[in-house]
Amino acid sequence: MSERQQTIASPTAAEGHGLHTAEPAEVVLHPAPPKTGIRFRRTDLAGTPEIPASVHAVDSVEWETALGEGEARVRTVEHILAAVHAFEIDNLRIDLSGPEPPALDGSAAPWCERIAAAGLERQEADVRRLDLATPLHVEVGDARYTILPHDGFRVSANIDFDHPTVGRQFASAAIEPESFTRDIAPARTFGLSSWQDDLNRRGLALGASADNTVALSEDGLEADCELRFPDEFARHKVLDIVGDLALVGARLGCHVIAERPGHKGNVEVARRLATRLAWESGRGLKIQEIMKLLPHRYPMLLVDRVLDFEEGKRIVGVKNVTANEPFFVGHFPDHPVMPGVLIVEALAQCGGLLLLQGAENPEETVVYLLSIDEVKFRHPVVPGDQLSLEIELVQFRGRRGKMKGMARVDGQVVAEATMLGQVVDR
Repeated sequence: MSERQQTIASPTAAEGHGLHTAEPAEVVLHPAPPKTGIRFRRTDLAGTPEIPASVHAVDSVEWETALGEGEARVRTVEHILAAVHAFEIDNLRIDLSGPEPPALDGSAAPWCERIAAAGLERQEADVRRLDLATPLHVEVGDARYTILPHDGFRVSANIDFDHPTVGRQFASAAIEPESFTRDIAPARTFGLSSWQDDLNRRGLALGASADNTVALSEDGLEADCELRFPDEFARHKVLDIVGDLALVGARLGCHVIAERPGHKGNVEVARRLATRLAWESGRGLKIQEIMKLLPHRYPMLLVDRVLDFEEGKRIVGVKNVTANEPFFVGHFPDHPVMPGVLIVEALAQCGGLLLLQGAENPEETVVYLLSIDEVKFRHPVVPGDQLSLEIELVQFRGRRGKMKGMARVDGQVVAEATMLGQVVDR
């Protein structure tokens, strides 16, 4: 018998101040219909915009995981999502009256308590699940991850922190409600007190206090702080991984083993797992299928694969940038950099695929680019990079579509643009 999706049985709420913004906010968790997924809703903004808890909506991974959709953002989602993920909740609406969920005690324990009190409700829809069949290895900076096939979901983390109270620690747990609530959820976020001023200048940790953070002095714990576990630091890293991997959008069957993990690496693992999920669910397009839809050919075909797709909403493709690209011969040959105009062209081609999927006879139509606005280039793209091409359909009238495109490398935005395309007969 297939596993069934579930949501919470009744609403539950919390209020307080955000860890990074220090702004007050109330959060209300609501049951959601089958196949909704996890979605944040900013009730304080005009139109109450929704932001999906999806790896494709990641906006920042600097000291937190933040999500964005259009002009709406929600920051520091990892703690609340860790509890949601551990309780195997598939569908949930999270109403938020500010830019960041309340920090509460800096852990996931208060969220677990509220979810347990609200109860769970089984739904009449099959679970979206990824059981890893072959190992996966991911390296991002100093962080290394090995993801192995496993019966169930387990996360292990090694950390090595140059501080006498932390040092080298290891934590591991099966991620299911009971063990997560007992062993991982109470572990709080932590940091050196000496970091505070610099982080505050960058708009971070403005709400950090002894009530929600394990504060370290240069040689120990601050006087008003006591640990909940001797290895609380490593356990909190496990908590963060669980929260960030909720962005895959599926229940996981794998063992994640992380060395020096951080949000940037966690999110990259989530991207890789989401890619595997897309292929297994048949939602992607291979190059042969792309060539049936786009008239472009080498060297101007700049989309290698489509990883994910929602008709009339969004599309995610990739372009692998190799050292053999013909434009590197003449574009900064001694310091090869992908021309910005070609990054925009890759976004436009991916957007064209999105518009074509809504056409009656997509193989007999073509998309022309009518305008490009709000183009920004943020970082160079070099040989060896993989461009993630993420396109959102903002508006579609007649046969014209306005799209917002983001190109990322390892989760970092390298270029963005707003495009207008028109579907015409060939």
